[in-house]
Amino acid sequence: MKLKTIALTGLLVIVAAGTAGWLSLDKETRGFLAHFPTDRDVLFWKQSQRDAAFRALDRLPFLAKHRVIPASPSPSALPPGPPLALPIDVDAYMQGQRSAALLILHKGQVRLERYGLDFAADGRWTSFSVAKSITSTLVGAAVKDGHIRSMDDKVSDYIEEMKGSAYDDVSIRQLLTMTSGIRWNEDYGDPNSDVARFNNHQPEPGVDALVSYLRQLPRAEPAGTRWLYSTGETNLVGVLVMRATGKTLSDYLSEKIWVPAGMEQKATWILSKTGQEISGCCIQAATRDYARFGQFILDGARVGGQSIVPEGWLQQATTTRAEIGLPGRGYGYQWWTYADGSFAARGIFGQGIFIDPQHQLVIASNANWAGSATDPEASDAREAFYRAVQQALDAETGR
Repeated sequence: MKLKTIALTGLLVIVAAGTAGWLSLDKETRGFLAHFPTDRDVLFWKQSQRDAAFRALDRLPFLAKHRVIPASPSPSALPPGPPLALPIDVDAYMQGQRSAALLILHKGQVRLERYGLDFAADGRWTSFSVAKSITSTLVGAAVKDGHIRSMDDKVSDYIEEMKGSAYDDVSIRQLLTMTSGIRWNEDYGDPNSDVARFNNHQPEPGVDALVSYLRQLPRAEPAGTRWLYSTGETNLVGVLVMRATGKTLSDYLSEKIWVPAGMEQKATWILSKTGQEISGCCIQAATRDYARFGQFILDGARVGGQSIVPEGWLQQATTTRAEIGLPGRGYGYQWWTYADGSFAARGIFGQGIFIDPQHQLVIASNANWAGSATDPEASDAREAFYRAVQQALDAETGR
């Protein structure tokens, strides 16, 4: 069986082109993945291949292993509300986004729910980097549970193999805000980027592949002085949470969020080549459950009236901790922030959860943008849609 490693914007997956694995799939999956590529980065897959794969990554045992996060035995209600009158053509917007799903919650009620690309409410769509914001919330839970003593503890306090590396100077807070100052290149078009080099990295025996690679990186700037997007470091956050809690991320997510928040469908989390959840990427879940996660955060991450994170932690996580060079925008603890107090989780090709406390609003979206993974035109259209929803809610209340 031939093995190949591919990168999915921070996701490193083992691909095994084996006949037995293929034949184990159901007929529908074999049909729409008959020409699925096993030797190229997701950024270069054809649009039709992405359409097929984004709803099926966890149904391909030869592509990637995963862990299951069971559904809650008591799903939380998503009651219908009155249809939302929007000042734009929603059908045209969804076509432009190539939306698989679009769901708007206002005050916990479903004001709009639509699907496209032959996707439906009972399907699971991959999150890509939306998972970063979920991982961040698990850090808060680990602090509240006493597994992590302080956000100012050093990374090497919890990951022994990082001692003696540049991460000796990096705190958990700086890791979450992507201000470690460690050199990192996430350019997938550059064969000398860290992502490309990491694909071929051979870890030392007994050392996690990610830890083995990151501990060799040099410092570029003093810790805490520069923001630099790094999926590698979010993956390191996941390793830290697993070391601190002694649990898999899937189990901890199930315990702290998925079951108590009342998720109605099971989710899955893709594993790295060393068998650990890829914390910067790739949870597969129903769009309604992404919306429930947004509502859970909007409601203060509370279970039974008590927040799963420390007092004040969520406010810090969802407001600007680092400037990113864009007016009115910033970065919190793995959340993208706005000057008006709203914030968002984002993943490539149009995945997102937008949360606006002022309007009591959650917008969950899944898509497969026709352009690049971070298509500026599609991204701007999504931002405009968020504002249109806010305007529609303001019109209802006469603001």
